Amino acid sequence: MVAGDNPRITVLLVDDHQLIREGLRRAFDRAGDLEVVGEAASVATAVDALDRLSPDVLVTDVKLPDGDGIALAQRARQSDPELGIVVLTMYAGDDKLFAALDSGASAFVGKDAPAEEVVSAARHAAASPRAFTARDLADAMQRRMHAPTGPKLSPREGEVLELLVDGLVISQIARRLFISESTAKTHVANIYEKLGAGNRAQAVMAAVRLGLVRETGLADGGLERR
Repeated sequence: MVAGDNPRITVLLVDDHQLIREGLRRAFDRAGDLEVVGEAASVATAVDALDRLSPDVLVTDVKLPDGDGIALAQRARQSDPELGIVVLTMYAGDDKLFAALDSGASAFVGKDAPAEEVVSAARHAAASPRAFTARDLADAMQRRMHAPTGPKLSPREGEVLELLVDGLVISQIARRLFISESTAKTHVANIYEKLGAGNRAQAVMAAVRLGLVRETGLADGGLERR
């Protein structure tokens, strides 16, 4: 951020349509607390701009001429865990929303939304880069919860998953369910394999997306990453 009494949030805009970039730039300028420090029309120029400018927030379209804005978001997140990332798309379906969530984005906004919503998303991304928000998140979670597809967990695995979501470690899960720690480890390993997860955080996120556990943190349209 720019030093001073009223630091401004610096933003990099990535979209291959100049008119859209110009419209967003005007919206950010009107906001007063945000400053567009760079623009890019492709993944390649965006990667270069991120390295040169180190903005507080990346605002990127999904469809770019030389690649995918979701992949760009994932790459940017891996490079900078504290970067705010807003993903824009013309087609704001559930698949794109969950892809943005998986990429590590901070917010997901449809291009049909008012420019002020993009500005608000950028503010959120700067303040809480690890907390995902989207206007349709709660409804999307409900739709995913009732979708017929998804991995099938045994009743015991479902119990173990609930305890993982609650933050219990292996020894605590074993005591709670009156099973050995070895058995608890086996259940956890099976859950990770079925959910395609490599650790607890990934398993929790996958379970919430798939509707395998109760909703958490969705009342305000956001989801806090654990």
